[in-house]
Amino acid sequence: MGVMSVCCILLIFLLKSSSAHNDFFTSIGHMTDLLFTEKDLVTSLKDYIKAEESKLEQVKQWAEKLDVLTSTATQDPEGFLGHPVNAFKLMKRLNTEWGEVEDLVLKDMSDGFISNLTIQRQYFPNDEDQNGAAKALLRLQDTYQLDTQTISSGNLPGVTTGLPFKNTLTVEDCFELGKIAYSDADYYHTELWMVQALKQLDEGEESSVDIVTVLDYLSYSVYQQGELERALEYTKRLLTVDPEHQRALGNLKYFDYQLAKQNKAEEEQSPKEESKKEQEKEVGKMEYLPEKRKYEKLCRGEGLRMTPRRQSRLFCRYYNNNRHPFYMLGPVKQEDEWDRPRIIRYHEIITEKEMEKVKELAKPRLRRATISNPITGVLETAQYRISKSAWLAAYEHPVVDHINQRIEDITGLDVKTAEELQVANYGVGGQYEPHFDFGRKDEPDAFKELGTGNRIATWLFYMSDVSAGGATVFPEVGAAVKPMKGTAVFWYNLFPSGEGDYSTRHAACPVLVGNNVKQMDPRERSGIQETMQPERDRLIKAVTRLPHALLLLDSEQTRKTQHPPCCSCLLC
Repeated sequence: MGVMSVCCILLIFLLKSSSAHNDFFTSIGHMTDLLFTEKDLVTSLKDYIKAEESKLEQVKQWAEKLDVLTSTATQDPEGFLGHPVNAFKLMKRLNTEWGEVEDLVLKDMSDGFISNLTIQRQYFPNDEDQNGAAKALLRLQDTYQLDTQTISSGNLPGVTTGLPFKNTLTVEDCFELGKIAYSDADYYHTELWMVQALKQLDEGEESSVDIVTVLDYLSYSVYQQGELERALEYTKRLLTVDPEHQRALGNLKYFDYQLAKQNKAEEEQSPKEESKKEQEKEVGKMEYLPEKRKYEKLCRGEGLRMTPRRQSRLFCRYYNNNRHPFYMLGPVKQEDEWDRPRIIRYHEIITEKEMEKVKELAKPRLRRATISNPITGVLETAQYRISKSAWLAAYEHPVVDHINQRIEDITGLDVKTAEELQVANYGVGGQYEPHFDFGRKDEPDAFKELGTGNRIATWLFYMSDVSAGGATVFPEVGAAVKPMKGTAVFWYNLFPSGEGDYSTRHAACPVLVGNNVKQMDPRERSGIQETMQPERDRLIKAVTRLPHALLLLDSEQTRKTQHPPCCSCLLC
């Protein structure tokens, strides 16, 4: 059997990062830098305003002084000019001082601001970033079944009322989301967001977006979904606002004709045929992306399959890996998260300083994450993987080396052939849809470039708590593991025989409130496409010798009896 490897993933929810690269929407870490860029621009703009105010104050003082002087002088022009000093000063003012006032008025105080804006603009997000962030909102809306009012009001699950950073969507924002969906022929989301924009307009919100434009988009998106009556209703409302709207006038006739045609067809259709048609429609819905629906339900905390009987067999314990010298006096806190496949969580397994150092090391290296096209083998970006990645080698810093050693000591797996750690920072609504961490039989060259063999196991460090979302879910078995800062999760991807355990197929749910980073192997991209991408925030390593995995499995069975579980998992 070829050399085997273990896949360890370091899950991080990064709060700050920096970059001057594109695809900002794929990395919350890089987006944080945009906040500081915008803060700098606001400071520059305020400086410009102060300069303009100072200039206007000088002009104002000059005007007020001259207003008093000319009012007095014009009452008795000859008497005023009879004084030689007044005559001299009049000549001086008109010949010199008014020219200075002209120069002051014409002076452009915006040079500093425009110069700063020009420099910063090269780091601005582009249309792709704006569209990507918009689609992320739509993805979060679908995954967590949020209505448009909830998102527009900023009252997302996990957001505490009164937080200073809670924000709301304006009519313009809702309209923009609808337009972006419309450009992708996504008429379902177009309708949702145009309805929200219309609602806010009806409630009296001031907006540069006129109601006619909203109704125009809305009527067409509803029509495209086959709802002729509602399309006709919106069109009629549009014409009450703008009776001369040419497209609406044409649509009104067309919708009337299509509706009459549809009603006639329905009258001729027998009830039996109609019932059969509805059943076929429902079957079609059920067959549509069943795995994705399972994944999204688990992300929402629904569809968990742990029975009370199985739950009673999950324990917490102090663990020393068969009396390992490092953990005899200070064993680690181990908790069973799931039984089949066995998923274990280790508590308080990484320190705050270590987490910050990993983030610091990864920060300047983040680049858009890619996957290997299963047909062409070419590295490319994918909509089901929204993140940026960086790579860290053990020799680069003692902290990375210590993390590697800790994983080896706890798991008993050798890390000599470990792949470098990959840190991935996820963007707005960042996710990684269901995938395997191990190479499958239909991928014979999955680890050819790595030279390490398949991945035995996955290890994840969670480096931040999140308010909502961000779980690691296993659609095949109905399991969900929530992120907990300072903990790590571990499971085997392969059976002792070396065959892949297909029940470990898992996904990273998008973070609803918060952000994250993951650490993985850099070479995963050229290895087993999606299987190289363990989920949201992890770190991947290769290791040798399957017997270590077998030893660990054997020793686990005896260790449970040697160390009785703690009461109610209080130690965890």
